[in-house]
This record gives sequence, C-alpha cells and structure tokens, in this order.
Amino acid sequence: MEIAVSHVGICTSDLNRSIRFYTEALHFKLEYCVAVGQPFDVLTELAGLKCRAGFVRQDGLRIEIVGYDTPEVTGTAQRRPMNRLGMTHLSLVVDDIDKVATRIVAFAGQVYAETKVATPKGQLLFCTDPDGVRLELWQKAK
Repeated sequence: MEIAVSHVGICTSDLNRSIRFYTEALHFKLEYCVAVGQPFDVLTELAGLKCRAGFVRQDGLRIEIVGYDTPEVTGTAQRRPMNRLGMTHLSLVVDDIDKVATRIVAFAGQVYAETKVATPKGQLLFCTDPDGVRLELWQKAK
C-alpha cells in the first residue's frame, strides 16, 4: 500500500491576505487558485459550498488555503492551546528567526516573543498567521 502526502488545508477569513502572507512573508510559491463548489459540497459536508482555494508550496510542503463564501467561516483567529486535540502547529526551519518574525508582523501575523527559547538544537519561537494558525519558527543551531 502506497501513501503520499498531498497537502495540508487551512481555512482563512481572507484568501487574498493569506496568500500574500504565505507567499510574501514566508516565501511560499503560489501554484494556482481555483473556484470550488460541487461535488466538494458532499466531500466537505457543507451544503451549498462556494469557496476559492489557493495552493502554495515551499520545499516539499503544499498548503491549500481555503476562503469560504458559502457557508461563512466560523471560529476565531485566536491561537489554539497546544494541548487541544487535533493539529497544533506548522513548523518552519528558518535561517534568521528574527528577520522572519519581523516579516510575519509586516504581513498581519503575530509574534509571541515570550515563547522564544534557546535549545541545544537551536532557537524556537511561536507566531501565528493572520487567522491564528500557529507557526513554529526553528533556527537550527550551527
């Protein structure tokens, strides 16, 4: 049995802002955008689904960023506790943690300076994208 990773999906409140965040702040490459409706309303269990999705890629990671028109997006942009069931964060290896953190803020993300730690494996820092998706920045020790 073969299994390969296709992508990770992120729901956004503003597709254009999120694509700009991931491409300009984090240097992902935009592959394409697509309008989504039937038959994905069945797959997603969202009656009357109308949305747009943008696919971005960085190295081997591909993210589908989805902006919903119908039904509307639910939830808040507050970061989720790390001990809540489900996916907790996306980890990115960076060459300059402070430079990337500055770019995250410039593109409507948040940096949580109080989470920055130094370990034998390098520096780590938690940030969030504009919709509260937790991003771990890891600058490996040299």
